[in-house]
Amino acid sequence: MLHSMTGFATLQIEHSQYAIRVELKSVNHRYLDIQFRLPEELRSLEFALRNIITQNVSRGKIECKIIIDKVSMQDNALQVNWDIIDNLAKLGEQISNKYPTLNKLGVADIIRFPLAIEQGSLSQNEDISKIIEQLLQQALTQFRQDRAREGEKLQQHLSERLDKMLIEINQLQQIFPELLEQYRQKISQRLAEVVSDVNEDRIAQEFTLFVQKADVDEEFSRLKTHIEEVRRIINNPNEQSCGKRLDFLMQELNREANTLGSKAISIESTRTSVELKVLIEQMREQVQNIE
Repeated sequence: MLHSMTGFATLQIEHSQYAIRVELKSVNHRYLDIQFRLPEELRSLEFALRNIITQNVSRGKIECKIIIDKVSMQDNALQVNWDIIDNLAKLGEQISNKYPTLNKLGVADIIRFPLAIEQGSLSQNEDISKIIEQLLQQALTQFRQDRAREGEKLQQHLSERLDKMLIEINQLQQIFPELLEQYRQKISQRLAEVVSDVNEDRIAQEFTLFVQKADVDEEFSRLKTHIEEVRRIINNPNEQSCGKRLDFLMQELNREANTLGSKAISIESTRTSVELKVLIEQMREQVQNIE
């Protein structure tokens, strides 16, 4: 099944005194571009979170937002860093012995020292780190489902236009021999009007050369081959890099439609070429959003 590069998912749970929310949203991008918005205390998690996303997504510009709010003051007591306090006390005693006239360090002086008094840190909470990773995995499941739903719409859009292209090609292919004959008669009539003695063999020879140059059987065949390949890809649930493959095929389809237009011998041929290019452009715009 096709997956769109546009997707969104959000999940939230409460753990201990925290409310933890994971948000994922993405838009189309040529490659995989992952951006994180998370508390600075959790920056060390970014590598692990990036690996989780990379295992589930291959293309798109993805924003992963981790939001953590306190919902309770439980277990929020200040923590004393006794190692620092002990060192400060020993240092204060040494200074006082050497310089008796200096004031001794008081409690207020000690607790103002950096890291002497700490509050519970998110980065030290291993449970929260594990929960965030699990929550991201669950959000990615929802995220992939959202992309798959968008992919179904893209698949239907492409299928409809492939059907229209085949109708246009078959209609032109069916009447093309008649168009060639009409063109031959038109040329013969014009020559007869300007040349009194028209050599039929010469006309037949020149027309044969023209038919060889105007032959579009190869273009019909290539167009149908490319259409068949596009249909195979969009119906193949295991296809990898669908978007890149389809983008290439859109270029090839457009090339053949242009060639068909350059060999046009009638209004019908020109109209078909233009209609094909319109349909291809409509598909190309949608292909840009396929993973």
